Amino acid sequence: MAAFEHDLVIIGAGPGGYVAAIRAAQLGLDTACVEKVPELGGTCLRVGCIPSKALLEASERYVEAKSGLKRLGIRVGKVELDLKAMMKHKERTVKTLTQGVAALFEGNGIKRYFGHARIDGPGRVVVEGEEAAEISAKHILIATGSVAAPLPGVELDGDRIGTSTEALSYPEVPEHLAVIGAGVIGVELGSVWSRLGSRVTVLEYLDHILLGFDREVSRQAQRIFKKQGLDFHLSVRVTGARVEGDQCVVEAEGREPLRCDRVLVCVGRKPYTEGLGLESVNLEPDPQGRIPVDRWFRTAAPGVYAIGDVVAGPMLAHKAEEEGIACVEHLVTGHGHVNYDAIPNVVYTHPEIASVGKTEEELREAGVEYKSGSFPFLANGRARAMAQTDGQVKILADAETDRVLGFHILGPRAGDLIAEAAVSVEFGASSEDIARAVHAHPTLAEVVKEAALAVDGRAIHL
Repeated sequence: MAAFEHDLVIIGAGPGGYVAAIRAAQLGLDTACVEKVPELGGTCLRVGCIPSKALLEASERYVEAKSGLKRLGIRVGKVELDLKAMMKHKERTVKTLTQGVAALFEGNGIKRYFGHARIDGPGRVVVEGEEAAEISAKHILIATGSVAAPLPGVELDGDRIGTSTEALSYPEVPEHLAVIGAGVIGVELGSVWSRLGSRVTVLEYLDHILLGFDREVSRQAQRIFKKQGLDFHLSVRVTGARVEGDQCVVEAEGREPLRCDRVLVCVGRKPYTEGLGLESVNLEPDPQGRIPVDRWFRTAAPGVYAIGDVVAGPMLAHKAEEEGIACVEHLVTGHGHVNYDAIPNVVYTHPEIASVGKTEEELREAGVEYKSGSFPFLANGRARAMAQTDGQVKILADAETDRVLGFHILGPRAGDLIAEAAVSVEFGASSEDIARAVHAHPTLAEVVKEAALAVDGRAIHL
């Protein structure tokens, strides 16, 4: 087995791992990264964020071509779905980006190892597989991400009953798709297959969809998704799912069994630390399976760090990226910081949903006095011109200082509009600051300005 030595070895080449590797190389560290699959980019790039967005965009264009352009005075001929071509678009997108990460590794002089990484005591990582290797490193950074969480009683077969990985590659449009879980993945992939012709039934354990989002926004979103064809059943405890003949059967407490063609299980994700060798450096995950770290991402084992989905906090690619950068910058310069209040979250449905900062529920629970201002896209000229008027922008600000505490957007291009909100929260802006800033006319961003004005009860166009 070949032996190698580096300053830093990173386990996992997902968004957190590969971004940390690039920044470490920029800072002068001899950096290596171990990834167990041939393609770089992790779950997000290969079977998560990127392929799902490719299908969301394509399916949205399909629906527009079928019926959504008539209101703009555009009529087209017969529109047909070519699912194979749509899947090829998804695959091309993924391939291009994974190759891009590989080029970044090469350009930054990052050594890549292919295989399963196992920590084998302080400062030592063993790579198991075809390219077996022993690596010595002063610093080890764990960025192994997460995997889909199982649901007791549900028999995953990797085909008819599967996770988001399978739902990104169905060979045909299911006549009836059951989605277990109404979180981000559930509503996004449920929307994709509904647009393409499936009857979609969403079963959710909670009494509302989109856990963690502002409740007012999630209620509005549910009403819109229902009009689009998603059938939600809330407060449902699924007890089992199995393949029976040519159908799937989903069982739930106190309900008749649901028969369908495919089942998508998306009830959350769990940190992935299987076979990582944490015991060799006396590390033990917490009850949720996460690796405890301090504010600089140091674990209890000297020289071992962890970021991303394997540590506490939202399981978001951009959160992992920022943690990776902060971790290696602190390692080299002594400085590194992530403001967790300024991490945005986006749901790429139509309309999009985006948020940053606190929800009203969180502020009330914490006893924080706040003011709220909202403004609908219905009253915005650009949204009217686009014929996309569903939703609103809501801003929450401290009742005494006016500092912005939370932004919540349901509407067209919310995922882009949330960037202004994230910067505002990062720099401690007040709603008055946002209201005084000039926003170009006519743009969707004017809704943000009007919502900021509404915090003080002085919206202009409402």
